Amino acid sequence: MSDRKLRLGAFIMATGHHIAAWRHPGSQIDSGVNIDHYIEVAKTAERGLFDQVFVADSPGVARRGQAEAFSRQGRVSYFEPVTLWSALAAVTRHIGFVATASTTYEDPFLLARKFASLDHISKGRAAWNVVTTGAEDVHGNFGLDKHPDPELRYERAHEFIDVVKGLWDSFEDDAFLRDPQSGVYFDPDKLHTLNHSGKHFKVSGPLNLERSPQGYPVIVQAGSSEPGRELAAATAEAIFTAWTSLAEAQAFYRDVKGRLAKYGRRPDQLLVLPGISPVIGRTQAEAEAKWAELQRLIHPSVGLGTLRALWKDEDFAGWDLDAPPPYFPEPDKGRNSRQHVVLQLAKREGYTVRQLYEYLAGARGHWVVVGTPEHIADQMQAWFENEAADGFNVMPPVLPESLNEFVDLVVPELQRRGLFRTAYEGRTLRENLGLERPVNRYTLERGAKAA
Repeated sequence: MSDRKLRLGAFIMATGHHIAAWRHPGSQIDSGVNIDHYIEVAKTAERGLFDQVFVADSPGVARRGQAEAFSRQGRVSYFEPVTLWSALAAVTRHIGFVATASTTYEDPFLLARKFASLDHISKGRAAWNVVTTGAEDVHGNFGLDKHPDPELRYERAHEFIDVVKGLWDSFEDDAFLRDPQSGVYFDPDKLHTLNHSGKHFKVSGPLNLERSPQGYPVIVQAGSSEPGRELAAATAEAIFTAWTSLAEAQAFYRDVKGRLAKYGRRPDQLLVLPGISPVIGRTQAEAEAKWAELQRLIHPSVGLGTLRALWKDEDFAGWDLDAPPPYFPEPDKGRNSRQHVVLQLAKREGYTVRQLYEYLAGARGHWVVVGTPEHIADQMQAWFENEAADGFNVMPPVLPESLNEFVDLVVPELQRRGLFRTAYEGRTLRENLGLERPVNRYTLERGAKAA
């Protein structure tokens, strides 16, 4: 039996990933601003031995559809993630925390300090999900006249990450002596000023915080577009992605792993973690009934609102919900390739408008698996053992109900098959994910000079 184990993250979307989850009796209706809810979810994920908990984030309100649809949205009020994770770190011991932060709308010095602080507070359990922000309606929150185009956003992202890593290396690991006898608190020769001057940023440094337990918080990237894949290959240690078939997932896995060598990296230095939204029943019929119950909660105006990511300028007036879409748009150049995947799926399956929005309502185009714990474990095992995934970003349709079911029913089945841990292996998120701790760049230089 292989020693390789599945990596599991819990992707937390307030009341759950299904767009109508907030209406379901198994959800916590005010979860976006309910700290007790998040404490419960984090502790459940830790009880299930998950590697990490992840929340997505946007620096603004995402408005989908007309006024009626907007009034029915359950995702307009929620905590800032780093603040949230700081609170949850105090009530957990092992679970890692992945917080989303934008390279387009944040400042590299402040972000570096914020995430290094979270890594210290959590004793080595922090991760940064790097995004360039796809939402086009938030630029006004930051004094900009328009949202930057994808090419500029990704160019800025590469430089942003370089700056943040440089700031995280401001102090070498052994810089702080804290010796009361000699009176020496730290060695100033092991404090380094970055003095970065690039196209997008001019940052002197150093960071006013010593190196964190993991060296760098784990760097995660979410996106499957061409520039997203390249950014992940150059900088990320885990990538969140969305596929709905084994063949598509395998092609992505080979592609992104194949890009690492040109950056001097090995395939095992990047974990590929597709999303999976499991609808669990003790029988297949029970699982399908649960799924049907959720789908019945979708108001048509909300369902049509999910299609605005595909048909941006369409008002859908006169569309027959039980007929195929009257036309298909061309995917926007440079945008997330998920748009292309969803449109191809709709054409291939002959989806009606209603079937398409019901598909998107479940998990925004991620893989929805409806079935028994054994069936769900079968699907995960097939992807894991056939070079389609190193693990999964589990996306509970309803929270807290669906996560409880996954931990109580699917995790034991994965353990029985020898696919998943029965105890945490390490103290930090890096150790549990099997990722190396990065060596401080100045320590490396010092060693090279001494050799």
